[in-house]
Amino acid sequence: MTKVIAVTGCLGFLGRHFVDYLLESEQYVYGIDAETYAADKELLNSQAWLIHSRKGHLRYVKADIVTLKHLPDIDAVVNFAAETHVDNSIMDSRRFVESNVLGVQNLLELVRAKRNYEMPRFIQISTDEVYGDVRTGTTDETAPLHPSSPYAASKAAADFLVQAYARTYGIPFNIIRPSNCYGPHQYPEKLIPKAVRYFTLGKRMSVHDDGSQTRSWLDVRDCARAVGAVLDRGLPRAIYNIAGNTQASVQSVVEAIAEHMKTTRIQFSYYRAGVDERYAVSDAPLRSLGWVPIGDLWRDLGAVVKQERETFRW
Repeated sequence: MTKVIAVTGCLGFLGRHFVDYLLESEQYVYGIDAETYAADKELLNSQAWLIHSRKGHLRYVKADIVTLKHLPDIDAVVNFAAETHVDNSIMDSRRFVESNVLGVQNLLELVRAKRNYEMPRFIQISTDEVYGDVRTGTTDETAPLHPSSPYAASKAAADFLVQAYARTYGIPFNIIRPSNCYGPHQYPEKLIPKAVRYFTLGKRMSVHDDGSQTRSWLDVRDCARAVGAVLDRGLPRAIYNIAGNTQASVQSVVEAIAEHMKTTRIQFSYYRAGVDERYAVSDAPLRSLGWVPIGDLWRDLGAVVKQERETFRW
């Protein structure tokens, strides 16, 4: 069925890939973005987006979710808009609370202001970091939340807000908690593009502590398909984890990038306060919707490195 979907954070890493997924599926997209430092504004002039705009399948509005005043007649809101970089949240948590908590609260108010029969579904894009350290095994969607960083705490707070608004006002919702995404067009502050950038410049890439922290790595296009599966077939008021395709340490990923780039300029000296040692979620409910990951970190990494090397991004 054709739908009209509002996608907040549509110029960001996850949001842009989900917009592409929707447009390929011939859905109508109402894109919203505050155009912060991490937004890729060149997308607005890209041939693909211009074509879809002319056809009426894509409408873009520059707006901050904290102060947004209006949502048109839509079937769902998918909220990717967020401050996401953990290091930044440790340095200055205020804007994380403003965007990730107050922004979500404002969106929920706009949704509940609709007539009951016009109330869109609210899909909150959260993170596996809300669970905190997973020392052994995997964490399912019923596990308690133990966020370690201000970033993760702001996302956990938003998750609780969504559930509270559903209980109080009857807002239909889903919460989706992806693992650590990688892929094309990721902002250069993130691990993989940052490592490529540093090695390209002949600089040493700093790794937290000894680099043994383990993450579950998820192809961003698999993430987009997973959100699409929840949008199409997700159960009402359900929470869905998205596990990655590979469990790998930060050290092993940076070393693999260094091998691709024929360098050894890595230093293990930087300490990050409150760092989690391991994330690992189970995603059986999502897989019951028919989703399976296609990506493979070790297979995909060479292409990601090649793309990053071909275009220096400021």
